[in-house]
Amino acid sequence: MQNTRLNNLVDAVLVRLRRWFFNPWRRISLLIITFLFGFFLSTALTTVAGQEGDTDILISGILVLMMEVTSRVFYIRAWKDRRALWIELLNSLKIGFTYGICVEAFKLGS
Repeated sequence: MQNTRLNNLVDAVLVRLRRWFFNPWRRISLLIITFLFGFFLSTALTTVAGQEGDTDILISGILVLMMEVTSRVFYIRAWKDRRALWIELLNSLKIGFTYGICVEAFKLGS
């Protein structure tokens, strides 16, 4: 790539973001936010899927497949130096989503 002003600006922004995310408190807060977003997403998806009624099995199969692929991506890597941030965020989203689905199941069972 050519060394343009826009390219330099994007590189500088990415470097600053990378440094910003290396702070442990910011990293943990971002993981908590994605966990809560996964919880919200599970509530929203189960509500929408419950309204349809005819696609429950298909949607639940797709969601289970997505959770298994996420687990595969997260746990296939051995405990290397440090996990990438996007992989940790994806796992946090999956954990929040799974927790939300369990809470919805308890609400429906009672």
